[in-house]
Amino acid sequence: MDKRLLEILVCPLCKSPLHLASSKEELICKADRLAYPIRNDIPVMLVDEARSLTADELV
Repeated sequence: MDKRLLEILVCPLCKSPLHLASSKEELICKADRLAYPIRNDIPVMLVDEARSLTADELV
């Protein structure tokens, strides 16, 4: 994923910065405990498409 894009993307729910989880191809919002998928190098920034993270995944 392009670093410039990653720098400007924020969580659509709380506007917190997102962190790239390259092993899972997801963008992580630690504040809301959500993981937004990246499909075909395009981040899917829809809250309905995000999955909830467990406490273990946030570490």
